[in-house]
Amino acid sequence: MKENNFNSNNASLSVDLSEATQAVKENRFEDALNLFEIILKENPDNIDSLYLASVSSRYLKKFDESKKYIERLLLNAPDMGRAYQELGHINRDMGNEERAIVNYRQACELNPALLASWKLLYQYFVKNKNQPAADHAHQQIKKLESLPPSLLYIDQILNEGRLGLAETKCRAFLKKNPTHTYAMSLLSEIANRMGYFDDAEFLLEKAVEFDPNDGDLRMKYAMVLRKKQKFTKTMEQVNILCDQFPENMNYQAQKASEIMQNGDHAKAIKLFNHILEKNPFNFSTHTSKGHAQKTLGKTDQAIQSYQSAYKIKPDHGEAFFSLANLKTYSFNTDELNAMRDQASRVDLSLRDKAYFHFALAQACESIGDFDEAFFHLENGNKIKNDQSRYSIDRMDAELQAQIDICDAAFFDQLGDGGHETKEPIFILGLPRAGSTLIEQILASHSMIDGTLELPNILSIAQSLRGDDIYGKLGNYPKSMTSLTQDQRKSLGKKYIDETRMHRKDAPMFTDKMPNNFRHIGLIHLIMPNAKIIDARRYPLDCCFSMFKQLFAQGQEFTYGLAEAGSYYKSYVKLMDHWDKVLPDKILRVNNEDVIEDLEGQVKRMLDFLDLPFEEACISFYETDRSVRTASSEQVRQPINKSGMGRWKPYAKNLKPLLNALDRDLLNKEDISLIS
Repeated sequence: MKENNFNSNNASLSVDLSEATQAVKENRFEDALNLFEIILKENPDNIDSLYLASVSSRYLKKFDESKKYIERLLLNAPDMGRAYQELGHINRDMGNEERAIVNYRQACELNPALLASWKLLYQYFVKNKNQPAADHAHQQIKKLESLPPSLLYIDQILNEGRLGLAETKCRAFLKKNPTHTYAMSLLSEIANRMGYFDDAEFLLEKAVEFDPNDGDLRMKYAMVLRKKQKFTKTMEQVNILCDQFPENMNYQAQKASEIMQNGDHAKAIKLFNHILEKNPFNFSTHTSKGHAQKTLGKTDQAIQSYQSAYKIKPDHGEAFFSLANLKTYSFNTDELNAMRDQASRVDLSLRDKAYFHFALAQACESIGDFDEAFFHLENGNKIKNDQSRYSIDRMDAELQAQIDICDAAFFDQLGDGGHETKEPIFILGLPRAGSTLIEQILASHSMIDGTLELPNILSIAQSLRGDDIYGKLGNYPKSMTSLTQDQRKSLGKKYIDETRMHRKDAPMFTDKMPNNFRHIGLIHLIMPNAKIIDARRYPLDCCFSMFKQLFAQGQEFTYGLAEAGSYYKSYVKLMDHWDKVLPDKILRVNNEDVIEDLEGQVKRMLDFLDLPFEEACISFYETDRSVRTASSEQVRQPINKSGMGRWKPYAKNLKPLLNALDRDLLNKEDISLIS
């Protein structure tokens, strides 16, 4: 009976909405508004009704009402591009051009298929003699105006997250127009968002073959290659773009980012400077330049770059977060209040809102306001968690599969084999567990090159999944049981060859991708002589530090206290398994032991690596090298205990974390603090 009522209500809503929408199309805005008000009494959060009620109110010049409708909509759909476009129209009609331009920029960032916003931005850029921005807007207008109306509609609904409908309509279009490259790029973007990365790559590769002179198409292809961690191929595509379109600063900026990815940050900075000479108001380039400067240890210069970015665009959340992420920057009162104002805005994208919440959490903690700090941590993590597809059960199943497949019999059956290299040192574990400190210590040794978080093992594991889709385990790790001796040797050699670009001339090198702990069985099969160090940290310190960190990508298990605690427990379970089936393979280094006895732990690690002791490892903070992780500033300072017990002022909020952890790993007095 309830179901029938529900269907009846839905049918009624559909009829009412259809009638109201028709009234808007016929410019009967008073009638339309009356109908929308009736609909919204029964369905106060209906997105379409709120949007069209705002449009109707604007045409009736009821601007305050119009704005209230759109703000209600944004509470339910904060990343809806059309809502920001409508807000821009409201501000334009009220005479607030500067505010309108901000809204149109937001609209195009969230939904690049909004032709009206691009046209209004173009007029503004021409009037204000911002030629690079005007040229970019003009290119977008030409592209969108050239599209069939059906593709423009698909593009718009795709950017509003309606993937199912977008896919159905896109496939129908491609049946009639199988070589239409823009339609191919739309279907690839749908595949990309659904986790079908192989399909996305294939579609874009074919589209680029059909139209090799379409820069946007090639850029999308490069970005999918990057997502699949094919960095050499990504660089090839970006170089082609820069050769084809030498005046396009977006392509030049992407080239600089790829150069950074390959480790040459000084060269990237030169290219960023060249871009800023052409367009000093390119806020995102200032931010990227700051990232490169930070990595090289040029903190003062990085601060200036981040500040330049937010002065150009005050709601550029990434710039504020980047300052907070230095962990050494102190925000002044004006900056704090500016961030609070931005975080409380309704008309701000979720991406920027998350940046501001994480930045404010760091800033408030530094002044001792732990209640406000946790408020922002909770809100920032909720945004990221809501956007994530992470599942505790799915991750547990993935890690359990390693235990089930890679047992003692598995290794006995496969026997010896693989590439006989002794070059790699894998530093793995969890994020924020001290792996960057261990890497900095070891990279200070004359016989070890420090690299970065290399994605190559993850990429090899991905290749062994077979026809896998997001959220399914695929064939891996079971597929390892059928690896031949030649395949094992070839995969090990492939890893060494592909990572050589990140090294210098030392006989050994580090790879500190933390997630490699999931793939120790694979590492052992393809490189049996590789050294493995497990960087471990006390659970409460480690998990809360993860919860406090907004990661550039991945690490979705950190955006919830229960998720972080569960992941830590599963990590320990899997590491215990590796210790059992691969005895003496892994050296466990506790962060607290390094802090208490640096020299003793350094000697212990070097003994494990069969290397002589060098004093430079003790004075690791003097080593001049690039460090990309969130710990980059800490590892340029001598050992200290400042990171220990940072969770204690938040103890009253940490019950979900305590409940997810194995209490046998915790001190009793700490349990009592939270309980």
